[in-house]
Amino acid sequence: MQAVVRHTLPNGLLVLLKEDHSAPIISHWVWYRVGSRDEVPGKTGISHWVEHMQFKGTRKYPAGVLDKAVSREGGFWNAFTYLDWTTYFETMPAHKIELALQLEADRMENSLFDQNEVESERTVIISERQGNENEPMFRLSEEVQAAAFRVHNYHHEVIGDMADLLTIQREELYEHYRSYYRPNNAVIAVAGDFKLEWMLDQIASLYAAVSPGKTPARFVRLEPAQQGERRVVVEGPGETTFIRIVYKAPAASDPEFFPLMVLDSLLSGATNLDFFGQGISNKTSRLYRALVEGELAVSIHGGLQATIDPFLHTFTAVVHPQSSADEVVRTLDEVIARTQDEPPEPEELKRAVKQAHALFAYGNERITNQAFWLGFSEMFSDYSWHEQYLARLEAVTPADVQRAAQVYLRPQNRVLGLYLPKGAGARAEA
Repeated sequence: MQAVVRHTLPNGLLVLLKEDHSAPIISHWVWYRVGSRDEVPGKTGISHWVEHMQFKGTRKYPAGVLDKAVSREGGFWNAFTYLDWTTYFETMPAHKIELALQLEADRMENSLFDQNEVESERTVIISERQGNENEPMFRLSEEVQAAAFRVHNYHHEVIGDMADLLTIQREELYEHYRSYYRPNNAVIAVAGDFKLEWMLDQIASLYAAVSPGKTPARFVRLEPAQQGERRVVVEGPGETTFIRIVYKAPAASDPEFFPLMVLDSLLSGATNLDFFGQGISNKTSRLYRALVEGELAVSIHGGLQATIDPFLHTFTAVVHPQSSADEVVRTLDEVIARTQDEPPEPEELKRAVKQAHALFAYGNERITNQAFWLGFSEMFSDYSWHEQYLARLEAVTPADVQRAAQVYLRPQNRVLGLYLPKGAGARAEA
C-alpha cells in the first residue's frame, strides 16, 4: 500500500497525496466540511444549492466553459452534497491535471453567484425536488428521517424543504459560500500518477494567497434518546407497498460501528460506503432468504452510512403483491430476534465479513475511488479509519454481533415507515 503524505498549508488547507503509477491518471478532490448538518430551518438545502452555483462560473472560467474544458482534455468531473460534507472532483489524464487544480482553486474564492443564475438554479432545484416527490421511496424516506430526528439537523433531506427553496436569497447563498468554502474548512485529496513534491508545490502555489476564514459556526443539537417506536404512514399513487425501517446507529468513529457493519452484512448484505462503487449480491443474507425466497418481499436491502454524528441503520423492502406489510415486518422482527437470542455460527460470520471485505476491496480498485477515500474518511474521522477498516471488521466476534443486535435493533430504537398505495389502507396494520 502506497504511503499517504499529509501536509497542512499555512492557511489551514489540509492536503492528502497518494502516488499510484498503475495508470497515467490523476483524481483530484476538494472536500468542504459543510452539508445539510450545518443548516437551520429557513436555510435547508442551501449547501446543495451552493454546490450547483459552483458550476456557474468565475471571471476566469465563465459558465459553460468549465464543462467543455474538462471534457475536451479527456477528463470527467462531478460534485456531491451530503449530510456532513460537500465535495468536487476531477479525474484527468495525468498530463492535464493542471486544469483541475486551477479551476478548483479559482472557484474556492471567485465564484460569481450572478442573480440571474441564482434564479435559474432555483427553478432547476425546485424541479428536482418535485421530481423526487413523485417517487414513493423519496416521500417515505423523507417522512421517516424527519420522524427519526426531531432535534438534530439530520432531520431534513439534503435537497432541502420546498418552503426554503422558494425563499432563500442570493445574499444568503453567497454568505454560506464565503463562510464554509475556505481553505481552513477544506481538504484536498489527490491520488494517481504524479510526483509528490511536484503536486505539493502546485497546490501550495495555487492556494497560498487564499485567506482563511473564521472557524465556521456549527448549529448542531444532539438528538435525545428515543423513548419508543415511532410509526409513519405515507399514502400515494401506485400499486406497490414499500417498507422503510430505520434504527438509530452509532457514528462512524464509534467502535460499535464495526460490529454493526458485520451485522448489516449478515442480515441484508454488505453496505457499500463508497458512493459510486459497485455492489455485490445479498442472496445469502438472512433477510433475503426469509423475505424474498419466502415470497413475502420482492426485494430487501439494508445499509449504514459513515457520519459524524449518530445516524441510521436502514432496511428497505418492497412488499410482494401477494403478501402484506404486516407479514414482512413480523418476519423481519423474527429474523432480528433470532440474531439477538443466538450469536451467529463462526462460518456464517466469516462469510458476512468476507462479503464486507470484498465490497470494500472493490471500492479501492480505481484511482478515483482511492482519492475519494482519502478525503471521505477525513470528513468523519481521518485516513487511519480507512487503513484500519478491514482489521476492525475481522476482529468482530459472534458475541459482538449479538450484542449489536440487542443494543441497536430494538423496536424502541426505530422508526417504522409504510408507503401505502391509495386504497390499500387495510395494510396500515403493520
